[in-house]
Amino acid sequence: MLRRPRSTTTLDQTKQQLAQQESELRDQVQKLEKMIADAPRVAEEVGRRQREELLERASEGRNRLDVSIALQDKRYGDADSGRPRGSLRKEKREGRIVFLLLLVALAGAVIWLLSHLHF
Repeated sequence: MLRRPRSTTTLDQTKQQLAQQESELRDQVQKLEKMIADAPRVAEEVGRRQREELLERASEGRNRLDVSIALQDKRYGDADSGRPRGSLRKEKREGRIVFLLLLVALAGAVIWLLSHLHF
């Protein structure tokens, strides 16, 4: 009586899966070992490249106080706008007028509230 071979059983399938996972893990370990072995060389190359860039920038001959490359400070008005600046008296007068109008509006609102809400 001959037994015919069964198709792959669950045990055989799990063995195959485990063997596949083991080979994948071995590949990953080899890749990581190679990266670890190459790390000092890569770090040296990066450091050398950074030193070269730093020396190149330092030897360009720029002066730190070079005005042509400095950013313009916009806080103190735009001197290059081309239009003349109006007088400060006019701006102060307009500011006072707006302040008085707002003060009158606030007083009117307070009077209206007091007349409609009986305390």
